[in-house]
Amino acid sequence: MRINPEVRQNLEAVYAKNGLTLTDAVNVFFQQSLNAGGFPFQVTEGNAELIKAKALTRLMKELNEGISDSVSYSEDEVYQMLGVEK
Repeated sequence: MRINPEVRQNLEAVYAKNGLTLTDAVNVFFQQSLNAGGFPFQVTEGNAELIKAKALTRLMKELNEGISDSVSYSEDEVYQMLGVEK
């Protein structure tokens, strides 16, 4: 899985407090999802709106950082950096 490095670091710290690695925590989540037959917690409209708001905030932050960055990349370089094919 690809995870934002900053998010990954924060998650690792959270789970380490409980004696788990990030892999352990993901496996617990997956097992609980199988046990529940879906998400192991209620996904509500409020959750979705919160997730959207956080994603939008992060997107705007990244966009502003990109706009103010003096380095530019070609289309081919971007595809290569993202690890995707045209």
